[in-house]
Amino acid sequence: MSDEDVPEIIEALPLDSWHRTLGGRMVPFAGYHMPIQYDGIMAEHLWTRENAGLFDVSHMGQLTLSGADADAALETILPGDIKGLGEGKMRYSLLLAQDGGILDDLMVTRLPAANPFEEEAGDFYVVVNGATKWDDIGYLHEQLPEGLNLNHRGDQALLALQGPKAVDALARLAPGVAELSFMEAGAFTIAGVSAWVSRSGYTGEDGFEISIPQDSAEAVAEALLAMPEVKPIGLGARDSLRLEAGLPLYGHDLNETIDPATAALGFAVPKRRRAEGGFPGAERTIGYFKDGPPTKRVGLTVEGRQPVREGATIYDGDQAIGTITSGGHAPSLQAPIAMGYVNTDRSALGTALEIEVRGKRIAATVTAMPFVPQRYFRKGAK
Repeated sequence: MSDEDVPEIIEALPLDSWHRTLGGRMVPFAGYHMPIQYDGIMAEHLWTRENAGLFDVSHMGQLTLSGADADAALETILPGDIKGLGEGKMRYSLLLAQDGGILDDLMVTRLPAANPFEEEAGDFYVVVNGATKWDDIGYLHEQLPEGLNLNHRGDQALLALQGPKAVDALARLAPGVAELSFMEAGAFTIAGVSAWVSRSGYTGEDGFEISIPQDSAEAVAEALLAMPEVKPIGLGARDSLRLEAGLPLYGHDLNETIDPATAALGFAVPKRRRAEGGFPGAERTIGYFKDGPPTKRVGLTVEGRQPVREGATIYDGDQAIGTITSGGHAPSLQAPIAMGYVNTDRSALGTALEIEVRGKRIAATVTAMPFVPQRYFRKGAK
């Protein structure tokens, strides 16, 4: 999950000078100066797939929600099973407009009694995209009933440590994190700093997201970077990693005109919610899940070496049937890949299509996602 809209005022992240000292090439993104790369996107991408990459995602919005029946209130806005979420468990969900359009994608966690936010057991911690966070906060205030407390934790930084060796590196600093399974979270201490750690991320790799106070972010980042498995990784590799993992990016693959069924995010609307409804746009969304939406998000493998980019038109013969929403070179596959929306009757795996790039047609095939196998850590899984 992420974003691209850039407000006029560009702010500095808590680790801005740290990134610049490390040689990070800074670019405006989601209203912040952020590092797009250090050693090069290809090298950083492959390092993360084999070792552990440290990402600064402090631009994202961290919120807490407290009060009686907060789970029931969240279910009036999100299509996920929030009531069924146990303490220390988290879920990917979608913030929906009244017509079912996706306003944002987010992570929601039910907090246990031990948490660094000084919230009660059963309250919620929510992470939203950076460029949409102020709109999200306004919408949540409008939709949530009185009596609930929504707090923007703007004094927190957020780091992501991703890759197959992330657990080795973090476990030396925070004993016990290896016991977390995918989509579980807990309170830990890292380099003497109180941290909220979740086993999650958006690269398709095993890894963690780490919330710490902004004034302690550099100490924690330095402690992580001292681990031999860890290198700093920029936005460029973050985008190619999530594309290989088949994960949609808000502002590109998701927006307020797209509903959960069209986005092929069936796992975000579980059986109970489809049966009961009670979320924005439920009738339309449930109907689409039952009968099929007119268009659908698909993955595409692309012939040749030419990457296809967002906005390119997808053709079936002479008929334009869709648009690319994300595309690029896949470093792990050494080939171009893409995702986009096509008419549902042309979305079956193996369907041969064409993509127009600079007036030239390039052959492409509808392909299952993820393009590269996801490697999330689940207890008991082989």
